[in-house]
Amino acid sequence: MQSDLKPGTLYIVGTPIGNLEDMTFRAVRILQSVDLIAAEDTRHTGKLLQHFQIVKSQVSYHDHNHSSRTAELVERLRRGQAIALVSDAGMPGISDPGYELVKACAEAGISVIPIPGSNAAIAALTASGLPSDRFVFEGFLPAKSKERCAHLERLKTESRTLIFYEAPHRLRQTLQDLATVLGDERWIVLARELTKLHEEIWRGTIGEAVATYGDRDPQGEYTLVVAGAEPSQLVLSDDAIKAELQALFDQGLSRSDASRQLAQQTNLPRRQIYQLALSIDLDDRRDAINRVST
Repeated sequence: MQSDLKPGTLYIVGTPIGNLEDMTFRAVRILQSVDLIAAEDTRHTGKLLQHFQIVKSQVSYHDHNHSSRTAELVERLRRGQAIALVSDAGMPGISDPGYELVKACAEAGISVIPIPGSNAAIAALTASGLPSDRFVFEGFLPAKSKERCAHLERLKTESRTLIFYEAPHRLRQTLQDLATVLGDERWIVLARELTKLHEEIWRGTIGEAVATYGDRDPQGEYTLVVAGAEPSQLVLSDDAIKAELQALFDQGLSRSDASRQLAQQTNLPRRQIYQLALSIDLDDRRDAINRVST
């Protein structure tokens, strides 16, 4: 067991994501012992320190100042100071600029020691009921729908469980984009306010999530855990899908019925197939079939 604080070392300290009882004894001891705490928000961390009766100097380290602050902190470490890096919640470096400081320390030969703690992505995954042996953490998706859909397209055939973070004001549109790209039937788990008073873990299909959150206001930060693509899922080009649709149209099926049947056969999103079905002129095809038959 590591007990003595090492000078000239950066400590990556995990802090609670909500419930203060998740703070570890080791994290408290490290924060009490270091020379300086680099915090994402010094006011937020100040409340945490006050709760555990820790009196320690802080400097800010966040998205807007990490470029200039990194060199300063590396120099302090070179001079032998021990520094703790903390974020507002969870493990530093996960969806925040902490990795920039860790990278700089690694390049400078400075020792970096992690002090494990809470993490929303892992907490949500373990409670999701979805496969947890192989997963992909994607953090926050792009804010704009066009870029978000393009990113999701690249993940459409990913067979590992997918984990995303999302803000409440973007949740509805993100669910809509997930339905458009991944399909209504893909399983999803929405975990919000983890470890807090109003913690909620919702399970269902993406289509059900769209309907559910169409009638309720998203509140709190969300972690989305999405089932990976089925290993048997076919990857078909648009031309191949159209050819299959045309064969079904020739059998007398409507656009809706043909899209539903092909979606079941291929595990591709029904919406995606239906959009391609709309691009096929059924009247022209039926006229051509009638001319051939007569």
